[in-house]
Amino acid sequence: MQGSRFAFGPFVLDPAAGTLLRNDDPVAVGYRGLKLLAALVGRPGEILSKAELMDAAWPGAAVEEGNLTVQIAQLRKLLGPSADGGEWISTVPRVGYRFVGATEQLGGAKRTPLPLPDEPSIAVLPFISFSSDPEQEAFADGLTEDLITDLSRISGLFVIARNSVFAYKGRATDVREIAEDLGVRYLLEGSARRAAGRVRINAQLVDALSGAHLWAERFDRSLEDIFAVQDEVTGKIVEALLGRLRPPPPRNRPKNLEAYDLCVRARRLIDDSPQTAREAHLMLTRAVSLDSQYAEAYRWLAMNHWMGWVHWGEPIEPNRGVSLELARKAVAIDPNDAGCRWVLANLLAYERSFAEADAEFARAIELDPNEADTWATLSDIAVLAGRIEEGLEHIRKAFRLNPFPASWYYLTLGQAQYAAGEYEAAVVTLSRDETYRTGSRRFLAASLAQLGRLDEARAEVELFLVGNPHFTIRHWATTEPFRDDATLAHFIDGFRKAGLPE
Repeated sequence: MQGSRFAFGPFVLDPAAGTLLRNDDPVAVGYRGLKLLAALVGRPGEILSKAELMDAAWPGAAVEEGNLTVQIAQLRKLLGPSADGGEWISTVPRVGYRFVGATEQLGGAKRTPLPLPDEPSIAVLPFISFSSDPEQEAFADGLTEDLITDLSRISGLFVIARNSVFAYKGRATDVREIAEDLGVRYLLEGSARRAAGRVRINAQLVDALSGAHLWAERFDRSLEDIFAVQDEVTGKIVEALLGRLRPPPPRNRPKNLEAYDLCVRARRLIDDSPQTAREAHLMLTRAVSLDSQYAEAYRWLAMNHWMGWVHWGEPIEPNRGVSLELARKAVAIDPNDAGCRWVLANLLAYERSFAEADAEFARAIELDPNEADTWATLSDIAVLAGRIEEGLEHIRKAFRLNPFPASWYYLTLGQAQYAAGEYEAAVVTLSRDETYRTGSRRFLAASLAQLGRLDEARAEVELFLVGNPHFTIRHWATTEPFRDDATLAHFIDGFRKAGLPE
């Protein structure tokens, strides 16, 4: 899962991690500088045009050539002279730049192995569809996600979240390497196909330490039995790892397969962009019209409305009231669904119903302690309450359950690091490719401003406002569920120093 590193002189550049070391000591280089240096070092001796370099550092943005000149000058100053007294980066007049130093490609940085949890630990790898049909692929993905949800509800198991396992989709990777990356001992892998009202599923449970197959089975059933098959697969895995246990309360299952398909597709689109969010809204609205007792569809529709007014600039009302109503309905339909509980908890926090929100978060964790999204969301709420160390602990737990998470985990971590005064760490976190170019830029700008890097902070503000033209500090401060005045003042101070509009 790791990209290549490059050594030159006393330096080691790791583009994937966003770090530059000089004799093993970190070098404070900005995000743009890192991108430019990675482009140059990755093609030593070649002339890179100004257009290529500007695209590497400012993808999709129209910027003046003078910005490139400034960044190259800053890089030369940071790197200093090479061993022979010359420059690492040479100018090719009217064309571009070239990296002239000798480089060595080191390969991927070795991840520190994650310690195995005390309880049996498992990751469900994406089921293979063996078909180019998008509907077949979506069906296999939905099966994978449902099995993860089913297993994570089992007390005594440690289960990796869906984002992290889907990082391996379509990759030919050794099971031992995957298990080491994710910090688990057991892997479930398989395939799924549905046709002519039938479903065929192959599944096998592997002990990654020994390579032994603990259990394998093939299912050939009516498509209407798909959820019974999921329950059976879950039961077999639990029996293999833990012995016979009393199963958790049954999940709310959809009664309409079209509604199920729509929900599977929609939950993957819900937080990508305002455009995909609107597409997800149509799918989820259709799903609940087909099955009025489908709790998960209501849960995601609630999140869709919440994100509209919190993240996508849509009117606060009626979205705010509708989102809370939908979340309450989801919990009423399935009170044993941890996902419905944490969504309701988050919305209650935004209503300033903090006692009720805390109780819902506690219930969600009781129902499913492996739900990484619960811990990540709780981190955000804890930080805004002034419980910063607690917030950092929660987001670290979320990353352990979800080592390759969605971009918003990095926003949450960066926000917590900013609140803790860990500005350098926040800059590294918020400059990662996973989260850069999202709303996290406002926290990156605040962190840079607190470090006195005002030019970089204002450049980030300018880019942030392109995608968020209506943002104001006042609106953000009154919208976010703060419980601690000092924490709120700290964020406002960073925003003002960075130049965000009042």
